[in-house]
Amino acid sequence: MYELSGTVKEIFEEQTFASGFNKREFVVTSTADKFPQDIKFECLKDKVELVNRLNKGDQVKVTFDINGREWQGKYFINLAAWKVEAAGSAPRSDDEPPPFDPGDEVLDEEPPF
Repeated sequence: MYELSGTVKEIFEEQTFASGFNKREFVVTSTADKFPQDIKFECLKDKVELVNRLNKGDQVKVTFDINGREWQGKYFINLAAWKVEAAGSAPRSDDEPPPFDPGDEVLDEEPPF
């Protein structure tokens, strides 16, 4: 479990794949380091609802897991957000992460990310 705080910079449209799998991505700018960092997160399946509540400019704390996988000889890392809360407020999601099942992300011929 990891956490990152920052400002919502970008919110992307929801993606739904032929297999029925869906995700939505968003970017948070963190100023915790010497230089601002734009970090892209994804919400999967029922967690897409978390992104629907966000607006650009919101101050948030994101709780996430790091998921890594190999696909066709390439390696991918995804930051899967499972809780998003406004800075200094109550959580907007469950307190426990969903169980990660790599089989959930098999997407016909689409890459698993």
